[in-house]
Amino acid sequence: MPAYLDCNATTPIEPAVRDAVLEYLTEEFGNAGSRTHEYGTKAKQAVQHARGLVAAAVGVQPDEVVFTSGATESNNLAILGLAGHGERHAKRHIVSTSIEHKAVLEPLDSLRERGFEITLLHPSRGGVVNPDDVRAALRADTLLVSVMHVNNETGVEQPIPEICGALAGHEAYLHVDAAQGFGKRPEPLRNERIDLISISAHKIYGPKGIGALITRRRGFDRPPLTPLQFGGGQERGLRPGTLAVPLIVGLGVATELAQRDATRRATSCRRFREELLAKLAPLGIVLNGEQERVLPHVLNLSIPELDAEAFMVATKHLIAVSNGSACTSQSYQPSHVLTAMGYDEGRVRSAIRISWCHMTPPVDWVAVVSAIQHVR
Repeated sequence: MPAYLDCNATTPIEPAVRDAVLEYLTEEFGNAGSRTHEYGTKAKQAVQHARGLVAAAVGVQPDEVVFTSGATESNNLAILGLAGHGERHAKRHIVSTSIEHKAVLEPLDSLRERGFEITLLHPSRGGVVNPDDVRAALRADTLLVSVMHVNNETGVEQPIPEICGALAGHEAYLHVDAAQGFGKRPEPLRNERIDLISISAHKIYGPKGIGALITRRRGFDRPPLTPLQFGGGQERGLRPGTLAVPLIVGLGVATELAQRDATRRATSCRRFREELLAKLAPLGIVLNGEQERVLPHVLNLSIPELDAEAFMVATKHLIAVSNGSACTSQSYQPSHVLTAMGYDEGRVRSAIRISWCHMTPPVDWVAVVSAIQHVR
């Protein structure tokens, strides 16, 4: 098999996480909603423990964590769930950015059809959203500001603390899609000005199909979300249905390990990055995004006069990489992120995203470079 270098799409599962998931699939299989016997009690305790681990990672209370199927559902619940409040209080304006994941942009499109006005801010050529632009876009009827933490295509971290500062004195809710930053850059997510945070387990070496929406209180008030589904009342009525206990346990363990091993993982990723850059230098690569803000486990690069598809075909027996978001790769279109950053069509079409982790094995970069040079 080729070396897996697409960790921004999904990560391999940590062995300790796998073992915990299997235990609650096969041994402790109770329903957390069953209150009449020990099986249910143990399941409920496991869920509450995981909830506490996730809450601690971003500095909230356990009851401010709502488990979902992942960041896509969390984004939908955060954005669409505020719509009713906005309609009731004549707040129909939303500020976001043109480099968001489709799991944010498409719910915003849905609200636009309902009469909401959406302002999409464009980033710099480095892929960074200017907090001053956020401040300037605010209006009296602004309901929500939604800005991602770390871009999934470029790895560029957005200035979340400064954006929080730009919202000082304004009542708009702040939502942060933290699918790519949670468990890797936790500090900005602890800012109390952030009202809603979306996360996914499978981006931090946990199982697919589980995530959470953080719903941070303002004083005693929770964000005024309306559920998108009904029936059962689980998760404070915001996300009804039988809780996926094994997956929730897996998210909890993955979060705990991310906290514990953050420094070691980042160091490993930086070493890999340095080797990658040195070995690919003969190809004349061009790095996309402001590199000082890029997390250590990802590179988005272009090779002049080499189409990304040709790159992937030439190297598919050696490395597994991508040319954009996994959620839109089935029908490839030029990256809306790189296009919004102002890059020309040639640079966008030649862009490759390489993303790795602390579990990534050594790569035969000499063979990779040789394969690419053969098709140039």
